[in-house]
Amino acid sequence: MKVMKFGGTSVGTPERMKGVSELITRSGEPTFVVLSAMSGTTNSLIEISNYLYKKNPEGANEIINNLERKYLTYIDELYSTDEYKEKTHEFLNGEFNYLRSFTKDLFTSFEEKNIIAQGEIMSTNMVVNYLQEQGVNAILLSALDFMRTDKNAEPDSSYIKQKLTAIMKENEGRQIYITQGFICRNAYGEVDNLQRGGSDYTASLIGAAMIADEIQIWTDIDGMHNNDPRVVDKTEAVRQLNFEEASELAYFGAKILHPTCVQPAKYAGIPVRLKNTMEPDAEGTIINNVLVRGKIKAVAAKDNITAIKVKSSRMLGASGFLRKVFEIFESYQTSIDMVATSEVGVSMTIENGVHLTEIVDELKQYGTVTVDSNMCIVCVVGDLDWNNLGFETIAAEAIKDIPVRMISYGGSNYNISFLIRESDKKRALQSLSAVLFN
Repeated sequence: MKVMKFGGTSVGTPERMKGVSELITRSGEPTFVVLSAMSGTTNSLIEISNYLYKKNPEGANEIINNLERKYLTYIDELYSTDEYKEKTHEFLNGEFNYLRSFTKDLFTSFEEKNIIAQGEIMSTNMVVNYLQEQGVNAILLSALDFMRTDKNAEPDSSYIKQKLTAIMKENEGRQIYITQGFICRNAYGEVDNLQRGGSDYTASLIGAAMIADEIQIWTDIDGMHNNDPRVVDKTEAVRQLNFEEASELAYFGAKILHPTCVQPAKYAGIPVRLKNTMEPDAEGTIINNVLVRGKIKAVAAKDNITAIKVKSSRMLGASGFLRKVFEIFESYQTSIDMVATSEVGVSMTIENGVHLTEIVDELKQYGTVTVDSNMCIVCVVGDLDWNNLGFETIAAEAIKDIPVRMISYGGSNYNISFLIRESDKKRALQSLSAVLFN
């Protein structure tokens, strides 16, 4: 069985919903489908929550009414029979009355998660109703019945596998199984969400639990490209990536995929394929455990980076210095991307600058602190094992005319990273494409 995930734009209109329905049924094989909320819906639900937090039920009701009008206009476009028009109309009325109920009571964070979850609940119900109207043997499985996180807010894989196996056994013989992406329950049974990776993460967890043949992530681009198509002309889709290569690209700026979402598939040995809903017959990108030796695959870039340098003669030969420095970042839950050290200094980069002022203030007790903002990490990804002679030279040669603040090489066998100014990003990506791929 395949697992297919479709994002918000793929189910953003009745026409798109019909297109997705055609895609998931054309093979005739049993398929498990994960759907996001219709594009724009989650933002509206968050806006409703914000009005409720500000004790403004009138503002919340206005957004609810606007969203309801939008959904109700889709009914005549999507369904052709009075039975399913009435069935969906009744369902949506219940959904929007449920949202209005929050404007009459005190608002809590638990209810906020409930509100945000309704986007996926609405989209999945609408698509299942359409499939059933077309005579497809489809069933809706609520993600809230099997998708759960533990007390550390991490997916509870054992629970997911156990519950999903039982649910699938109860519903054998269906052609299409549909569920919601993103939403789940937490360890206390409350409605919650997976946060990182969203619906992609849901699809990967389901695929791993079911030992699926393949997990397909459908978006509006034909796979992961060898460079940023918004910056560089004539980029190409990379046809195959190792799981590690895909994770590096996702972490360092390839927005098509979240870095955490491939981990369950990787551990289960299940390939992940990135496909384009606009070009369903395009090959896309396959991500698996195969490593193509001696090949550079792609380039990615991460913006909004801050570089912090701590220089101190006390670091010379002093044990525990780096531990004390890193503990400051840990205390503010701020991840470090790149690190470079010398005898008397250490340089680090961070993306999350929320606590930058406090971090710098504490670092000053250990040495002179220098901060460079508006930086960018550019990474080159592929089989960059140190036995592949000359790869680092080729990458460095490609950006020889661009000032480089830091270089990270050797921490991973799959990437070499350069810290540059954001203003130099476009030139760097274009030059790397010209040298590495053309």
